[in-house]
Amino acid sequence: MTFSIERLLSSEERRATLEADLRAGLGSSPKWLSPIWLYDERGSELYDEITRLPEYYPTRREQAIFDAYADEIIAAAGCDSLVELGSGTSEKTRELLDAMVRANTLARFVALDVSEEVLVSSAASIADEYGVEVTAVVGDFHAHLPLLPKKGRRLIAFLGGTIGNFDPASRRSFLADLADAMTPADALLLGTDLVKDRARLVAAYDDAAGVTAAFDRNVLAVINTEFGANFDLDRFEHVACFDEERSWIEMRLRSVGAQRVDVPALGLTIEFADGEEILTEISTKFRHEVIDGELSAAGFGVEEVYTDPGGDFRVTLARLKR
Repeated sequence: MTFSIERLLSSEERRATLEADLRAGLGSSPKWLSPIWLYDERGSELYDEITRLPEYYPTRREQAIFDAYADEIIAAAGCDSLVELGSGTSEKTRELLDAMVRANTLARFVALDVSEEVLVSSAASIADEYGVEVTAVVGDFHAHLPLLPKKGRRLIAFLGGTIGNFDPASRRSFLADLADAMTPADALLLGTDLVKDRARLVAAYDDAAGVTAAFDRNVLAVINTEFGANFDLDRFEHVACFDEERSWIEMRLRSVGAQRVDVPALGLTIEFADGEEILTEISTKFRHEVIDGELSAAGFGVEEVYTDPGGDFRVTLARLKR
């Protein structure tokens, strides 16, 4: 067993990126913040709580797919290395790791995430449990795909419906970059949430216990910590709604009353009108033909499609077109 850490994103670079996002997003009308900053150590813990909530079906549906088809997926992929993008706690990949162990094909695991604390802890645990070569890569999947370790035949997993956080242009760019970073021996495993009843969708992002609301407001806590801002988290309420035209959930933070927020480290003062909102995340819900079309446009051929019994979620095995 070997365990190593590669830091492609330094703390200085992370801070500079956050600063640029803040200036752009909070200076826009309407205001927005990048969802990547929801996932500091506390944000990752809250997200892990969300995945266990009764309203939040995507994690359970994706897990049901792996429970039923993990061995079949691993056999079809024919890979000896698992690379997980946006790995977080890596809980959702253990079924795949177990299947690779059963098939006697697991040689290494690579986990990429922007939050170093959670990443290193979970990756070290996997190295200890599975006794294989594990590399924890601190980085951003928007910027560092070409720099990921290239050993072996890689199954690159992008799970949990995370690709739904991208708008269509960003998805096209990401999938094209991913195709450029892959070899014909590699395979892609993509998790996508599917369009369904509006009420179920909204409930999944606005749970009764308020965990998602705490997760959403955590982005303001990150800004307070990083830049000495004075966001009062209690004066922003969490809002979730479904955009029928774009087929995506929007998570927003709505200002409770007019207020002024200072960000001293950036020399910014931000005015909020009563009811003004900050867009913090989108989560696209897909139709099968959209998934197939976007993968094909990026140069991928779909090899296998797996869904849960209720047809709520889809996992796609794809490879570069020959």
